[in-house]
Amino acid sequence: MRHIPLLSVVVIVYNLLAFSAGDLLNTYLWEMQLISGARWTFAVNDMLLCLAVVLLYIELFKATRTSTASIIDHLLSLVIFIVCLGEFFMIERFGNSLFLIITLITLLDVVAGFTITISTARRDFGLGSHAAS
Repeated sequence: MRHIPLLSVVVIVYNLLAFSAGDLLNTYLWEMQLISGARWTFAVNDMLLCLAVVLLYIELFKATRTSTASIIDHLLSLVIFIVCLGEFFMIERFGNSLFLIITLITLLDVVAGFTITISTARRDFGLGSHAAS
């Protein structure tokens, strides 16, 4: 269970909401008047985006592990990104800015995960620039 990328939760929830009856993604959760006079609304799609950013932060911490589990985690993150990319281009309900941003967050998870793991492994195994001296 710890090998499953956390961002898959956001993708699964988006899929469930996108294929449900009605327009649940644009449902307002709350609305408030700001001091500036502007009216700020917070919808389900805003909540998904915030959740994706928080889960990306956690995924970056998970990327600092150098184990077989982290390789599996990165590969599954790559699968999540490929699924998101396919949904964005091939399913009409996913062709919007919100899902594009979620897809870019999954891409960032993949790239940062591999980069951080490689950097951490080089440091742990002494393969950095200090090893040559």
